[in-house]
Amino acid sequence: MQDMDKAKPGVFHWKFPPLYETRSLNVLNTALDSIPLYRAWKSLDPGLQYSADVRFSAMPALTKKDIREHFPNVLPPGRDMADGIARGEVELVQTSGTTDDKITNLWNQKWWDASERASWQLNRSLTEFATGDHPEAILVNPKNVGIISDDVDLPMQKRRLARYLYLNEKTDPLSWSAGIMDRMVAELNSYQPSVLEANPSMLARLCRYISRSGKQVYQPGVIVFTYEYPTHFHRRQIARVFDVPMASSYCTTEVGYVFVECEHGRLHQNGEFCRVDFQPFRPEHGGPLLGRILVTPFDNPWNYMVRFNTGDIVKLEQSGLCPCGRNSGMVLSSIQGRAVNLTLTCDGRLVTLHKLDDCVSKLEGIDEYKLVQTAPKTYEMHISAAQAATSGLRRDVTRTLLDLYGSESVISVLFEPSIAPEASGKYLISRAMFPIEVEAYLDK
Repeated sequence: MQDMDKAKPGVFHWKFPPLYETRSLNVLNTALDSIPLYRAWKSLDPGLQYSADVRFSAMPALTKKDIREHFPNVLPPGRDMADGIARGEVELVQTSGTTDDKITNLWNQKWWDASERASWQLNRSLTEFATGDHPEAILVNPKNVGIISDDVDLPMQKRRLARYLYLNEKTDPLSWSAGIMDRMVAELNSYQPSVLEANPSMLARLCRYISRSGKQVYQPGVIVFTYEYPTHFHRRQIARVFDVPMASSYCTTEVGYVFVECEHGRLHQNGEFCRVDFQPFRPEHGGPLLGRILVTPFDNPWNYMVRFNTGDIVKLEQSGLCPCGRNSGMVLSSIQGRAVNLTLTCDGRLVTLHKLDDCVSKLEGIDEYKLVQTAPKTYEMHISAAQAATSGLRRDVTRTLLDLYGSESVISVLFEPSIAPEASGKYLISRAMFPIEVEAYLDK
């Protein structure tokens, strides 16, 4: 899918960095020839005479289950895990997520930092404010990164690491007191970060408090959303407090920085550090522009991930272009949420989190929401409302969901004081309580 004819729908002539194909093939050849995890894949390879696109498309998707079952037999030749850990070159890191989703990775900080620095060039504000030695404040769940301290409030110096200030040490943002949020505001005012990196749900919670209390807060150069999908409600609530550029940065522990949102709202591939293969859904489910991605990182000396299934759904920019002028790599119009966020209409069509959010965002007075599909035609909508629940809001929510999921839908609207995050520390804004196998919807 990398070099396609522009005359056809959903087909583009993307340009890629020099040596993109060579680096893709270097990863693939090393994996097939030398790494035990990929030994069974070798029989699927059509041969060295074919292009990278053809050879990669013949390979299966690498899953977290594959990595769990083969770890640590994923190392390239000449690498010894115990030696790398002893020398401080790598460390063992477990990804956040549900128990079934967690995997252990070998974390190479030097490679990760280089991947992040390259991604900054994909957004004008990040290019300006992210210099590599810039002060950065981070507001995320410490289950994802940072220092956990639920019982004791940590002083600022205990939440500092090099140029980073971790604003939050609590695993449950619902437990934030007014004192904790006042401390966050005061620390932003004193630390004056160039970049504020945040879980959108957590920053939106803080911004709702700041809006109500009328406090003034320091304006960083740019806000970067990470770890979660930023809903329209999140963005609006944050924009009421912070009049600065915002950008989503899409990365995973396994494969580094993959896409970054530019100043025009498109997402650009970090093509110097990864290959992305796009697998479209069938037309009745949003294809050929909508589909899933498989990511192959480049030049990570400790991890060879070939066509790693990140679990994310994306939509290609139909024109293949962006007004920002960047023309290297794949261009997305949006990241549409994760596969785990998918739900189904009554007649069995896929609904992404992005599509759901576009519909719900037209409603007023909602702080947060979570949609749970409990059965093929049954849906529970959990709402945290800015004001007391009203029959009008219940009616509007019900009508919106009936229009989206079908007239046969059975809709329950449940008003709650707050929406709690999942055990992983991240918010799961939509999900089905039954399996939705993404492979069944791909256009083969």
